[in-house]
Order: sequence, then C-alpha cells, then structure tokens
Amino acid sequence: MSAATVIVDDAEALAVAAELAADFRKGAAERDARRQLPHAELERLSASGLLAVTVPAEFGGPDVGAETLAEIFRLLAAADASLAQIPQSHFVYVNVLRRQGSPQQQEFFFGEVLRGKRFGNAQSEAGTRHVQDIRTRLARRPDGSYVLDGVKHYATGALFADWIPVLARAEDDTLHVACVPRDAPGLTVVDDWDGMGQRTTASGTVRLESVPVPAERVVPHHLTFQGPQLHGAVAQLLHAAIDTGIASGALAEAVEFVRTKSRPWFESGFETAAEDPLLIQRFGELAVRVRAAEALLTEAGRSVDAARTDLTDDSAAEASIAVATAKVTAAEAAVEVGSALFEVSGTRSALDSLGLHRHWRDARTHTLHDPTRWKVQHIGRYVLNGTRPPRHGLL
Repeated sequence: MSAATVIVDDAEALAVAAELAADFRKGAAERDARRQLPHAELERLSASGLLAVTVPAEFGGPDVGAETLAEIFRLLAAADASLAQIPQSHFVYVNVLRRQGSPQQQEFFFGEVLRGKRFGNAQSEAGTRHVQDIRTRLARRPDGSYVLDGVKHYATGALFADWIPVLARAEDDTLHVACVPRDAPGLTVVDDWDGMGQRTTASGTVRLESVPVPAERVVPHHLTFQGPQLHGAVAQLLHAAIDTGIASGALAEAVEFVRTKSRPWFESGFETAAEDPLLIQRFGELAVRVRAAEALLTEAGRSVDAARTDLTDDSAAEASIAVATAKVTAAEAAVEVGSALFEVSGTRSALDSLGLHRHWRDARTHTLHDPTRWKVQHIGRYVLNGTRPPRHGLL
C-alpha cells in the first residue's frame, strides 16, 4: 500500500468523500449482482486519507467532527451501502483507542491509521443468549501476554483488515478489545456471509484458536462504560448515516428512472410519467421522509460534537437520544423509500438486471442491526420521565 494522504480539515474530508462516492456509485450495482468484493475501492478509500479523519490532532490527524463523519458515511452509503458499512467498525475502534488506549497504544495505532491501515471487527457472536453475551475468552499467560479463543460472526471488515479488534472477556469477565493482525497465527477469516443485502461487506466468520496477543495490544474496553461516554452514540450515528444514505440513494435512482424510463399511466392524460400528479404527490412524500432523516442526522452529529466538548452525564444522554431519534427515522425512511422505488417506477424497475432492488435489500438487512423499537422506548423514557439511556454501547 502506498502512503495515504493526510486530510487537513472537515471541508477537505467532505470533498474527498463526495468525489469517491461519485466513482463508487458507477460500479455498485454490478458489484452487488456478482458479489464482487470491493478490494480496489477499499484501497482507494485507505489511500484517500478518509479512514484517518478522526485521528486526534496531537497525533497528526484532522480530528473532524461527528457531524462531518456522519455526512461522509451518508455520501458513501448513497453510492454503495455495502462499501459504506465496511469502515463503520474501523471508526468505532479508533474511538475506543481514543478513549481507553494508553499513550503508547495511541501513538502506534493512530500512526497505523494515518498510513492507511484498516481496522475490521470481531465482535458479535451467534447462538448465545443475547448480543452482549460474549463468550470469546482472553486468557493471560505467565509472561503477561494473552491468548484468544472463540468464534465471531457478522465480522464486517475483517476480511479486508490489517488489524482485527476482537471483543473478548478476561478471566474476571470484564470486556477487553484485543487488536490482532490479520495474519496472526490461529486466526482464520471465513468468507461465508450470504445475506440478501449488503452482499459485498464480507461480514463472515472469524475463528480464534489460541491466538497470541501481546499485552500492549489489549485495551480495557469495560472502562469505556464507567462514566459518561459517547461510544454508543458515535457507533449508532454511523449506522444512522448509512440508513439515511440508502434512503437518499434510492430516491435519486427513482427520480432518474421515472424521468428517463417510466411510461405514464394511460388514465393520467400526460405525455410523461413525471407529469402525473399522483406520482408527484408520492415523490413529495418520499422527499419529506429523506429530508427529515438528513436533518435529524445533522442534528445528531452536532449533539455528539457538543457533548464531546463538554462531556457530562446530561450531555452524553442528550447526544444518545438525538442519535437514537435520527436512527429510528433513518431506518424507517430507508425501508420505505427502498420499497417505494418500485411503486413509483413501475414494472420495468423490478428487472433483476437493473439491480434497483439492492437499495431495499440493503435497507432491510442493515436496519436489522439493532431494533429501533428499543430506541423508541429509551426516547420515550427520556422525554417523559427524564430517564437517561443506559450505557451499554448501542445508544
């Protein structure tokens, strides 16, 4: 990998993201149809410097705001939701290092990120009681180093990663993150993801069999949740941005299709489908949904930025609720617009060869990540009773 560009500020980050998104959009449908993994596109993403935009300034990064980071993800997801999903965990674990990494860990790993290195993830497990029932074990050796054993699923980004952060429990049952190189002995990444949507994320299985881990590669993640934190808010903000991007990308494709390919319904009396007042009404409704999602995403990003400036229990709670609100709205918009694309475009839009169904499949798959019904519960408790949301990393 050649040296990565170092982006200097938010404006440059957004300009680079917009340029890459325009290029990534061109091949998105074909990559999805063929399940062609985006190795070349990820190399471009690394080389562009976008993966280092949250590196703190004291370590040489631009340290862009959460509002900017969310817009970067929205732009990428509007072009290719699979591609946008891959670096989500990368930024989550850069944030973990920012909060809990030692100065030596920060200097090393932030340097890696500035050189274009990518984090994947090995976090979720299947077949356990619930999503936070983590059974992968991090056992300490007599010399102070560790060894990892376990099996991870939905490991988005691991196949493309230079470093794989592994969520595991130590002997005292506390959560830690062990940062393991992709080629570590005993670590196997299995490309067995067969989801109907986000087909090219390669969110497969990671097997860990007595994987050696030096002590300096282990971060005490359990400390993240002792006190006010933005770990969950940042992670969920990026998910909200992906859903918002899916919605805006689907709407843009519907507009283009109706303008250039759809035939008017014979009863309308118009020469083009775009003149049909019933279609105009529906496009107006869909545009309202998308613009609401975009506005709430911006507001949520600003709330996270404000909380980071003055982090308290109250500011962290407000940021989490703002992000949850954006996530609920974005998830609904992505699924609705992805489906309505066919409603407004007509029979021809359902042709498999066109690949327009990828928007709905991506939306339906990604919005299963965590249930919005629980976010609505926490929003309601906060609004009605002033109950702060829990610190479990998913809000």
